[in-house]
Amino acid sequence: MSTAADSSRVADAARKVVQEHDPTSVPTREFLAACFDAGLSWVHFPEGLGGLGVSRGLQSVADGILQDAGGPVPFALNPIGYGMAAPTLREHARTDELKREWLRPLATTENIWCQLFSEPGAGSDLAGLATSAVRDGDEWVVNGQKVWTSLAHRARWALLLARTDPDAPKHKGLTYFVVDMQGPGVETRPLRQMTGQAEFNEVYLNDARIPDAHRLGEVGDGWRVAMTTLMNERSSIGASGSRRGTGTIADAVALWASRPDLHTPVLEDRLTKLWLRAEAQRLTSERSRATATVGGPGPEGSVGKLVGAELNQQVYEFCMDLLGPEGILYDDYTMRDMERTDDWRGPLQQRFLRSRANTIEGGTSEVLRNILGERVLGLPGDLRADAGKPWKEIPRG
Repeated sequence: MSTAADSSRVADAARKVVQEHDPTSVPTREFLAACFDAGLSWVHFPEGLGGLGVSRGLQSVADGILQDAGGPVPFALNPIGYGMAAPTLREHARTDELKREWLRPLATTENIWCQLFSEPGAGSDLAGLATSAVRDGDEWVVNGQKVWTSLAHRARWALLLARTDPDAPKHKGLTYFVVDMQGPGVETRPLRQMTGQAEFNEVYLNDARIPDAHRLGEVGDGWRVAMTTLMNERSSIGASGSRRGTGTIADAVALWASRPDLHTPVLEDRLTKLWLRAEAQRLTSERSRATATVGGPGPEGSVGKLVGAELNQQVYEFCMDLLGPEGILYDDYTMRDMERTDDWRGPLQQRFLRSRANTIEGGTSEVLRNILGERVLGLPGDLRADAGKPWKEIPRG
């Protein structure tokens, strides 16, 4: 739990950064480096690693001051880095030296990160993955294919989950690594989305070598390390803004205000219900922040991701219904790289198309409902026919 003294400490540090590094005039990386050095990148991290050792809930205090002054939203610039890689490195990297080496350039966005988890035959059943890592002295030789890897084409480093023991049950034979995306044997190929963008990729690993020093956690303990990544992923994706009316609901309200010629009582009723749902999600996130500790999020973080993903889709469906025939107009489907600029989300039509992925990425809504049912509500788990079997004996599609 946070205290008034901790809150004042965070606020004072943020004001000092803004005073000494005006975000409207200094380069973005310089500003973000100052935030890291002041302990404001992740306030709940230890001092010296981008944090102040205070409650996670106080991050909104720092972010509010920094962004009100014109500072960037770091998550938008390096989403996998800030949301997933940083907490995993902080908890599982094997030395403080490695943590510092990776975290500071991550925080400044000098190094973009990606996440090599999903495979063509292992999406929702992540533990069924087949990418192999074989020990060779002080290195590991990795072979396999990953898919749906956001920002792999721009990434310097990646989080990798690979199979090191095919004779063990599927959750037990996994090990977690950090891989150099610019190293030999790593090939990235863009995947075109229905928006026309190439935001994510497939990645081929052909005899790629990883030093054992870049292993996170113990050999065979990769699933536990991956849970750190996944819990933070869902928490960061599902996080709601602390201010009323922000987020995707703002798009619907702005469209409604700009097009009085399209208003109907039925659409007004739909917008009101969407607003109330967005406000309920925001207040739930606020309560979660208020009770946060220095530790990482638990399975409860799946609530925000589940609700937020479905709400996003409903918001943009409303926008398309309001626009009517105009909703089918889209400027261009030419394949293009997605750069995270101020307008990277594009027009409403693009946002609608992109929202279809929200209930799949970061854990499907079906998987999240299972997690909440089993790990939060204590309901009986699904029957698993492959429980306890060696991975190599489990049929694969």
